[in-house]
Parts: sequence; C-alpha cells; structure tokens
Amino acid sequence: MIGIVNYGIGNLRSVEKAFHAVDSEAEVSSDEGRLAECDGLVLPGVGAFGDGMDGLRSSGLDRIVKRAAEDGRPILGLCLGMQLLFEGSDEFGAHSGLGLLRGRVRRFPDTVRVVPHTGWNSVTPARANPLFEGLDASPYFYFVHSYHVESDDDADVIGTTEYDGVVFPSICARGSLFGAQFHPEKSHTAGLRMLANFAKVVNGR
Repeated sequence: MIGIVNYGIGNLRSVEKAFHAVDSEAEVSSDEGRLAECDGLVLPGVGAFGDGMDGLRSSGLDRIVKRAAEDGRPILGLCLGMQLLFEGSDEFGAHSGLGLLRGRVRRFPDTVRVVPHTGWNSVTPARANPLFEGLDASPYFYFVHSYHVESDDDADVIGTTEYDGVVFPSICARGSLFGAQFHPEKSHTAGLRMLANFAKVVNGR
C-alpha cells in the first residue's frame, strides 16, 4: 500500500486516482498509524513552502515522513512535496524543511521573463534510475512553480529541466527517496508511467 500524505495541501485525489489508473494500491490519509503501516509514501503539494511545513508539523506528519526515510521506505515528493524534502526555502521568508536532501529552494531569477513556470517541458536524465524505466529519452511533464531546488549534492540530481535559460533539478533521488518538481498526475502517459515505476520500487522493497 502507498500512503498519500494528507497535510492539508495538494491535489490529493488526483494523485490517488492516478495510482489507481496504473493498478497500484494507494490511499489518502492523515492518520499517523495508518501511514506508518504503508510500504511507501507520497508527499504531494501545491502552494507555499512555509504553509506546507506548517501543515506537516501541526499534524505531526513530518515525523512520519522522517521515520519512513530512516526505515528506508520509498518516498516520492511531488512539486511542493519535493521541495519540502530539502533543508529550506526562501519563499516568503526563510523556512526550514524536512532536511532529508541537502539544498535550498530559490525563486527563479529576475532574468526569467514569465514566472511561474507553467506548462509542458522536458526532463533530461542525468543518470539511470528506476523512475525512468520505459520513458522516452527526454520525456515531457507538466510543471507549475515559481521556485526551484538548488541541490548541494550533484549526485542527488537525476534529471534536469531548462526554462528560459535556467537549468534546474526537476527530479532528485537518494536511495529510496525521490522527488519530482512536476505533476506526474497531470502528465498523461509519461506521468502515469513514472508513478507506476515508483509503485514497482515500493513493491520490490
């Protein structure tokens, strides 16, 4: 079972339906006990970094995510959920994150003509990873974000995307910890394939 962490932010049902579309068991939950029993977790998210961390901390679900990471259970962060895996963000002030990956979340620079980055864009894989299984060489996914990760460890960056001259990490991974800046649940065939690949990682644990 894959637990979709409900901390009050995110298009939770869309993510749940996407996993069901690829015949993967998944359920939305905010119950600590239930999430602790799940074989893998998905941390979705839409909105501001500070609000996301407030939601996780106030519900105690930050502890569940950190404990799952310590146990080696697969975790997939989506959009804001990926950003929350890092050490902090500059969005509307300085905020600390979960600290599971090294790096910080920054706003696109003023040189970028249109922010947020919205729409379809390609991902260039930096190294092989199970999430890329069965995908095109440069698959397209759907993005909506004004902030992006600056990773402190190049080894954690497994895919990058270029937007108006800025190249940023769009997929990160370390061990059983994964993050995608885009929305797989809105990315049609490629997105569903990536979610199916994550489910295979969970089932093969």
